[in-house]
Amino acid sequence: MGLNLEVTKGEGICVADRKVEIVERKGKGHPDTLCDKAAEELSIHLSEYYLKEFGRVQHHNVDKVLLAGGLSNVHFGGGDVIEPIYILMSGRAVDVIGRDYTRQVPVGKFAVEHTREWMSKDLPHLDVNSDVIIDYKIRAGSTDLVGNFDAGVEIPRSNDTSFGVAYAPMSATEKLVLESEHLLNSPAVKKKWPQIGEDIKVMGTRVGKKIHLQVAVAVISTETRDADEYANVMQTVKDLLIDQAVKITDMPVTVAVNTADDPSKGLFYLTVTGTSAEHGDDGQVGRGNRANGLITPYRPMTLEAAAGKNPISHVGKTYNVAAREIVDRIAGEHPELKQVYCYVVSQIGAPITEPQAVNVELYGNVNLSSVKSSVESICDEVIAKLPYLWKGFIKREYQLW
Repeated sequence: MGLNLEVTKGEGICVADRKVEIVERKGKGHPDTLCDKAAEELSIHLSEYYLKEFGRVQHHNVDKVLLAGGLSNVHFGGGDVIEPIYILMSGRAVDVIGRDYTRQVPVGKFAVEHTREWMSKDLPHLDVNSDVIIDYKIRAGSTDLVGNFDAGVEIPRSNDTSFGVAYAPMSATEKLVLESEHLLNSPAVKKKWPQIGEDIKVMGTRVGKKIHLQVAVAVISTETRDADEYANVMQTVKDLLIDQAVKITDMPVTVAVNTADDPSKGLFYLTVTGTSAEHGDDGQVGRGNRANGLITPYRPMTLEAAAGKNPISHVGKTYNVAAREIVDRIAGEHPELKQVYCYVVSQIGAPITEPQAVNVELYGNVNLSSVKSSVESICDEVIAKLPYLWKGFIKREYQLW
């Protein structure tokens, strides 16, 4: 990789050694997360269609999705969605097959039907035929960007000037927040406690050696008889998360759930569908989790939304995944390192295998010269694989939100 790679020693205090750490995760039913998945699922569906019809993935970026929350009447034992959720999917995509322009790519059909298909699985209490309206405004890409895309057949040319960033290893707080949401949205928990909805947000705050989890859980009204059962569910959530916490960290962990509730006034976080999107909470691609599944203000982050970007040449997507593989491998091969950061920046029009710069920051009592060769080898291998990374996106192998 030559002069494009800089291996440097990180400055400052490692996250795990800081006095305070804040970590957030928005679960799969959160409006922002729903937008991320809508964008990425459309990209995957388009990519599969393009492969079948063209023999290669065509230019598209469908990474702009907006969700406007609906209205609902909800009460213990029942409720109704009275104003549906509205989802607008927009972006750019090749929409014709052949030079005669006689065959249209069914972009709108994919946007509407495929979104309904996965939403019915992810939100089983949502009636996709009446509780949500799915709209789209997707047009063909600009001539210059489509031309740039088509020019890179063997080695794709960067679709944007952007950067990817990643870090490893995760701190105990980060692991705890990530696994807490995964647990509450797991099939096993949903089967045993059907009252727990999919819209779950976990905010982890560590001060010194103590971690507090602030959790918001949308409770399914039709599965919850009364306030007593609701209270039992809240206690169950606390118990589940405390039991899991002792497997992840030896630091003391406290949990608070749905603290905006006020039973004396009849205020509970009840939903008909399992998502707050049913009543006024809105969503947008890129406002939620970063590509590693977390929101981490004490770590370097990019504001790029990876979901929905084309998997061939949009480095706002591919470089984030590549950077994550780089740091994971370096941390795995060099456990003496306390923290590893990687930044990869592109230049639009340049081959994706020739980033403008790659910076790997190493933290810990380590001699740079002793690990530099290993770091260079890992970076070279990962960057060289970038032209083939798209296959993993289509197979849903990478965490993107």
